[in-house]
Amino acid sequence: MAKFMRLIIVVLIRTNWRKMFVFGAILTICSVVIQIPSLPYPLTKWILPRTTRVSSYKHLNTATHLIENHPLSVQYARALASLNSSANLNRLVVISNEQQRVSPHWRRKQPMKSTMDTPPSPPYIVRKLPDHFRHVLSLSPDEALAFAKREIENAPLVSEDPELYAPVFRNISTFKRSYEWMEYILKVYIYQEGTKPIFHDPHLIGIYASEGWFMKLMEENRQFVTRDPEKAYLFYLPYSARQLKSALYVPDSHNLRPLSIFLRDYVNMLAEKYPFWNRTHGSNHFLVACHDWGPYTLKEHEELKTNTIKVICNADASEGIFKAGKDVSLPETLIKNPRRTHRNLGGKRVSQRPFLAFYAGHMHGRVRPILFKYWSDKDEDMRIYGALPNRVSRNMSYPEHMKSSKYCVCPMGYEVNSPRIVEAIYYECVPVIIADSFVPPFDDVLDWNAFSVIVAEKDIPKLKEILLAIPLRRYLTMQTNVKMLQKHFLWNAKPVRYDLFHFILHSIWKSRLNQIQIPQSS
Repeated sequence: MAKFMRLIIVVLIRTNWRKMFVFGAILTICSVVIQIPSLPYPLTKWILPRTTRVSSYKHLNTATHLIENHPLSVQYARALASLNSSANLNRLVVISNEQQRVSPHWRRKQPMKSTMDTPPSPPYIVRKLPDHFRHVLSLSPDEALAFAKREIENAPLVSEDPELYAPVFRNISTFKRSYEWMEYILKVYIYQEGTKPIFHDPHLIGIYASEGWFMKLMEENRQFVTRDPEKAYLFYLPYSARQLKSALYVPDSHNLRPLSIFLRDYVNMLAEKYPFWNRTHGSNHFLVACHDWGPYTLKEHEELKTNTIKVICNADASEGIFKAGKDVSLPETLIKNPRRTHRNLGGKRVSQRPFLAFYAGHMHGRVRPILFKYWSDKDEDMRIYGALPNRVSRNMSYPEHMKSSKYCVCPMGYEVNSPRIVEAIYYECVPVIIADSFVPPFDDVLDWNAFSVIVAEKDIPKLKEILLAIPLRRYLTMQTNVKMLQKHFLWNAKPVRYDLFHFILHSIWKSRLNQIQIPQSS
């Protein structure tokens, strides 16, 4: 016993207690971490990360969303999906008080949200190719496109759809089928060549913001973008026409040739470095440009000007650059705050719209001076101004004028495009388009006669007569159609199905499909 005690004393004397203490602390911490999941609930709620919460403003009318994002049983999700009223949803979707309690420090960091800035929208669910079409994935891009085109041409009849409003479409059946096939198989390769600010640098504010928003959302996308160019159906030239002008144009020089030469050299570099441009002479490549000069900066490269799918705001069919049916008319959206793209969305009911027509803006181009000449201060029903006078704006702002008018006049400026078309849609005002050679956005799938009035430039003197000749029932139908159309013209920080990003992409996809020739069976 004495020997044993002496042995213990020797060990205690020789032990490095500092190292033992550190080792013991590490073991203690590890054991506590391992045991956390088995601790009682009041302890775990402060230690474990917050569980996913279901916000009361999000759509919960799909069982898929509930199963993926909330720990409910399948049966409970199905029962919840069958409910239509928000009151029932609020009774069923319970967020515990414990989950809502957060520290003041965490609360201060959260951005303020409003139902206007983040309107209810279903989550974007990636559609996978049905099993009986799986063989399409093994085909070459052109073979897969030919297969998809046959399926679209034989689309099943669709009369009603919960996500689409049939009266605003030319053919809702073929559009829905085409959109589904885009979701199934489309892959886009984005060239990484090119440096900022001209390339890969989206500008998200101003009247040319559409090109920047598309670039941003396309480069962030994971569903449609591929890193393997051999699998690509389309190739994106990721430059900004606005940034090109800012970087290379010499003020007051009236010379766009340096901009055209820059793009010519860029395309020639890609054609020399990769085989993809030369395979189709650029016909499966596309560009997105909202600046007025977009079409004019393509003239130094014939294939770029002629073959490429051009997605441009200046969709003027009379100049020989934009080709209806091949190129895409890009909506011009005025974005003042990229964090509030849905600002002031919505309008007043018809009974609260006392003005027949409204326009306010600069007097440039060939159309606006004529409009001003015939209708400025001529008629109380026709609120036609240059820049909105202070005496008027003090009582009613520009957006309020649009929300208080039955028709919003959208005349061309220097070029045929105008952001007022989309503004009118945002404020639920029927747009009146005055630009003879303008191809409206998504004219290949949307029936613009169902929700707008197109007036010839020569008929400006008869504008009030034309508008008053529209029966009330017809106007009410058009105004309802504008409301139902609105979601297709919205930018979302996280794209949702059928929004503006996807509508633009679908028109590019459709243009690519139109290039595919299907041999007729004998």
